[in-house]
This record gives sequence, structure tokens and C-alpha cells, in this order.
Amino acid sequence: MVELVRNFIAGTWCEASDGQQFASRNPADTRDTVAGAPLSGKRDVDRSVAAARAALPGWRLLPAPRRGEILFRAGALLSRDKQRLGELVTREMGKVLSEGLGDVQEAIDIAFYMAGEGRRLQGETVPSELPDKECRSVREPLGVVALVTPWNFPIAIPAWKLFASLICGNSVVLKPSSETPACAAALVGILEEAGMPAGVVNLVCGPGEAVGEYLATHPDVDACSFTGSCAAGEHLERQLAPLHRPLALEMGGKNAIIVMGDANLELAIEGALWGGFGTSGQRCTAASRLIVHEKMYDSFITMLGERAAGMRLGDGLRPGTDVGPLINAAQGEKVLSYIRIGIEEGARLVTGGRRVDAGDLANGFFVEPTIFADVTPSMRIAREEIFGPVVSVLSCSSLDEAIDIANSVPFGLSTAIYSRDVNVTARAERDILSGIVYINASTIGAEVQLPFGGWRHSGSGHPEAGGRGGAIDFFSRVKVIYRDYSGRLQKAQIDK
Repeated sequence: MVELVRNFIAGTWCEASDGQQFASRNPADTRDTVAGAPLSGKRDVDRSVAAARAALPGWRLLPAPRRGEILFRAGALLSRDKQRLGELVTREMGKVLSEGLGDVQEAIDIAFYMAGEGRRLQGETVPSELPDKECRSVREPLGVVALVTPWNFPIAIPAWKLFASLICGNSVVLKPSSETPACAAALVGILEEAGMPAGVVNLVCGPGEAVGEYLATHPDVDACSFTGSCAAGEHLERQLAPLHRPLALEMGGKNAIIVMGDANLELAIEGALWGGFGTSGQRCTAASRLIVHEKMYDSFITMLGERAAGMRLGDGLRPGTDVGPLINAAQGEKVLSYIRIGIEEGARLVTGGRRVDAGDLANGFFVEPTIFADVTPSMRIAREEIFGPVVSVLSCSSLDEAIDIANSVPFGLSTAIYSRDVNVTARAERDILSGIVYINASTIGAEVQLPFGGWRHSGSGHPEAGGRGGAIDFFSRVKVIYRDYSGRLQKAQIDK
């Protein structure tokens, strides 16, 4: 069944201004067209931004607890439709169904979390240094916010951005990936059903370069939140810096799992398989580097290779599938090119390394779970983000060496360490240069009540999700208010 996706502007579902469309296809079987979607242009962006601007005053002045009630209803509707939406995620993006359902569950969790923030948008009240004077801060929205989102978490990441932005009182324009327009439209449809006022949330589909870039730089947009590649994110940084426009970036990763000599080997193997091959390695938090102590290096590689070789590729909607397809042909070729690079660099191919295009997999983009051993930190496969099911195993002789290797790349999103020694893990969590550190768990598995974001080239320092320092701090700005009821002019430090 082919779904017809439309833009959503000023509370109305509509075609692109020039009527053009593009197709979204199932990456597990490209004969299956999931949706037709509008191929939007600048006029559609102009209309959506104008709608968001017109809706902003009413939404900003609606009390935050009332805004939270709409998000709470959205969370309930997402829960109601979880199975349907999870299947849509799997069909349009390719991840196995359990992960597709998890994608929707993240949206449910962040909906309820941000709904509660409607009664917790804290400022501060502090004592004044002068008599008869009050000092406090309050949070206010940024205005119209552009949200540009990727395909690998096609409901969860838009929900992270949407719900945080909305609870702060912003109106938004969402530009989803052209690989997953149906998922984005389904999420916006949930918000419409939940009672979102017209114009507060707008959806515009289309290519990133033509639509996303124009939206982010639009003169009537006040801020932008982007998740995607480093190249695209850094391009936006250069464009928005002269505009002094707030920009939140969540970009790439080259995440490491450190496995020390005293680690629970079976647990570490499970974490490496999940971190390396979950979502076919198409996560910014994927564990593409395994830094293993020489004491267990050989046994670790043997076990990991055997387990990876037994993983089943296929359509994520079929029971028993472990690894789904890559998102498209270009991503498949990129992954295969890195496999060739690894071989040319002298790494030892343990298992995998081939495209699978026979039988039921003939019309999809499938690459075997691939493991390289005897990798050195200077190799490209150990330094550059591949975004596919390719894992490099490196050897270390000490914790210090392991941390040095982990920190040697320009990224810093998610890092994990497996060890039974509390002192070892304490040193690791202190010295690892990463926005997220896991102890005896994989690099994948963030929870919404804490900030999610990376350091250095992995992000801009404006994390997603909740907790202090999370998305609320980006999507709102602080206004400081002084009230002087002394009846006379007081000059702060001059009068002390």
C-alpha cells in the first residue's frame, strides 16, 4: 500500500506549490513504494515559516501547563498507535521491528517527559544585595524554530526536537529526511489529533540542500536544530554564524567500546554486537571501534566473529531478522568502499565484507556484519565514521593506552568500558572525552531524562532530551528581571 504524504502548513495538509512529488521506498525491497511525498521548494518554506510566525503569539502566551496537556495527549496517542508506527518505521527506514517499536517508544517517553516540563520550566529567584529589591530569571521561547532531522530515527529524533521546542513556547517548521517522509507525517498527524493549534507545527518535505538549507537560513526563522552528517552540520554553522542565529548540532561519532582484561567476556561480546550491528550500524552512537586488552584479544575476536557470522540479514518485519538493510544504494556503496579501504590498509578481515543481493535480499541494500582485526589507530577505518555494519578491533596493553586510543579521533559522542574493577571504570569515566559514557553497557541506549549530545566534532554542546543542560536550555532563553520597590534610585555595586 502506497501512502500519500502531504506537507502540513497552517493546519492544512497540502501538496507542494508546483505539485511535484518524490517516492520513499522500502530499503529492504525497493519494489515496495512506501509513500509519495511533496517535492517542496522555497515557496513552500516561505508559507510554512509565515504560518509559524503567525501562530507564535498565541502559542507563546498559552500557559506552559496547557501546552503540556497537548503533549500528554500526543504521548497517549503514540502509545495507542505504537505497533502501527513501529511497523511503518521498519518498512520505511529498514531497522528490525523491535527497534522500530523502540523508536516509537522514545517518542512516547519524551512526550510524557516534556509534558511534565510544562509545570517545571524553572528559573531562579535569588537574594538581592540591596534592600527592597527582587532578583529572578524566567524562561522564554526563541520564536520560530527550524528542525532538520535524519532518517535513522525517523520518529524519535523529530519527537525529541518537537516536544522540547513546543513546551518552551516556540512554533516550528519540521524538515524531515527525504528517506522517511511518511514517518514524519505520521508524527505530525498525531500532534494534529492531540489538538495542536493551526500553524504551531508545520511540516515541509523535500531535499536537504534545497529545502533544509533555505529553511535554516530563512530571515524569519529565529533558531535551528539539526541532526545529521558532520559535513552538513558544519556547513550550517558557517552559514548561521554571521546571522547570530542559535544552532544546535548533533552530528557524527566514531564511538569506542573498551574491553579490559577482567571484563565479563560474554557481556562485552553482547554489547559489541548490539553496538556495532544494531540498526545495521546506522547510528551516531554505533560502536565502530572495539579497543580490547591484549589479555583477551584473541578469544574476543574469535567469539565476536563467530557470533557476527551467525546474524541473519533480512526484512526487519520478518521474525528472526537480526540485521536489516542500509538505507539506500549510496550508503551501501559507501560502506563497501570503506571495507575495501580497510583491506588496502592491511587490516585483517575476520568475517563479512560483502554485499548480499541474492534470493529474498536481491532488491534491498544488505551488507554482511563485518569485523576487521589488527587495526591500528591511524587507519581510516578506525578514524572516520562509516555508518554501517563495520567494526574495527584494536589492541591495548593498559587502561591509559585504551583511553588514549578512544580519545584520538575528533569525535566524542558515546564511549563504553567493560571492567569489573570500580577504580578502572572511575578513571575511565573521568578521562574519556565523550558526552556519554557507559559502564558495562554498550554505547547505545540513552534515556530521555538526561541530556543526549556529544563533544568536539560530534556536536555543538547543545544536547537533546531532558535534564539540566538538555534541550530545554537550547529551546528557551533566559530573561533576568529585577524589581525595585524601595522607592529610590539604587545603583547596585556603587551603593554598597
